[in-house]
Amino acid sequence: MKRLATATVAAVMAAAPVMADLVFPSLSYRTGAYAAGGIPFADGYADYMTLLNERDGGIGGVMTRILECETGYNTEKGVECYEATKGEGALVYQPLSTGITYQLIPKATADGIAIHSMGYGRTSAANGKVFSNVFNYPANYWNGASAVVQHILDVNGGDIKGKKIALVYHNSAYGKEPIRTLEELSKKHGFELSLLAVDHPGQEQKSQWLQIRRERPDYVTMWGWGVMNQVAIQEAVNIRFPMENFIGVWWSGSENDVLPSGDDANGYKAVTFHNVGNNFPVFEDVKKHVVDTGKAAGAGDQIGTAIYNRGFYAAMLAAEAVRNAQAIHGVADITPAMMLDGMESLEITEARMAELGMPNFGPSFKVSCENHGGPGTVGVAQWDASSKTWSLISDFKETDMSVIQPLIEADSAAFAAENNIAERCN
Repeated sequence: MKRLATATVAAVMAAAPVMADLVFPSLSYRTGAYAAGGIPFADGYADYMTLLNERDGGIGGVMTRILECETGYNTEKGVECYEATKGEGALVYQPLSTGITYQLIPKATADGIAIHSMGYGRTSAANGKVFSNVFNYPANYWNGASAVVQHILDVNGGDIKGKKIALVYHNSAYGKEPIRTLEELSKKHGFELSLLAVDHPGQEQKSQWLQIRRERPDYVTMWGWGVMNQVAIQEAVNIRFPMENFIGVWWSGSENDVLPSGDDANGYKAVTFHNVGNNFPVFEDVKKHVVDTGKAAGAGDQIGTAIYNRGFYAAMLAAEAVRNAQAIHGVADITPAMMLDGMESLEITEARMAELGMPNFGPSFKVSCENHGGPGTVGVAQWDASSKTWSLISDFKETDMSVIQPLIEADSAAFAAENNIAERCN
């Protein structure tokens, strides 16, 4: 694996030898306010690719190569990393930033390279008729917003009319993504929605939580990242807000978010599109072939944590798309265009997940030309402070596509009109 600082990446790329391999850029952030989330994701992503090399000899006989480039969660640096690495035969980008994703959508589309913004980015990119090169399977932010409301419905017997739900959100494109969906769901179910923005990086939230204490919402949901999550959970503790009524999106549901508050964080919840914990057979292979041989991206102590698992899952989905592309084209050393074919017809079954040593790690789903977002099925996890573990407390359930799909169609249609894009898949 190579790690590349933005200032030197172009020179390193120019000197890199030409070889037959499968190239996966990793736009990581191991520095800055959001490093606590960026590090385990990058480690999980790299470790899965290393596992394939060490155990299997690559994918279809071709070795994988990670090109890691530090963005610091900065959009401009993310674009620089993309420009510096795209010529290496990059098969798919995982920007791990909604801001970077928005900037890369037109660039990657023009360059014929795939973006997989799994659980983030532009939600309407789920419409493959407009967004040919962007994928956000198996779930997106609007599915996450719907899953939060569905969970609240479930614990209230299906009736939340008159309830108050507050959204505490990162004041960025990322944090604003669920607002439209929550507004539509509030009309449908009759709950009152309040919005509380938190500016980067999120260390100061006294006024927002004083407002919550004053308005006494029944539930709080959070679209946060990095230190913002820790601060919000501690502020909720300070005003004695019941943790079981505090539900984060998947980027607000890591160990880093809850551990600083100790036992007081017990019962906090987060929606998720993948499983949690280290009780999966594949992790035994990671320990044997990656950690114990000194080839892990990190110290090997993050296996099973929420964000490590997410990076690991993203790498697995990328590898399966490669296998699919290899089968479609009968070529092992695939091109970026072939990778797009592999992603657009990807099918993940529970049987295949079990073969990979990852049973019930994520939902079964199928991608198509029209649907780049998958089924949008989402589960709920809850934090147990005594055991310091997350546990799934629900199955991966369908979200309210009767609300979400019209929003996807409207937003993608507006994007198509603004950018003179003709719909495909006809």
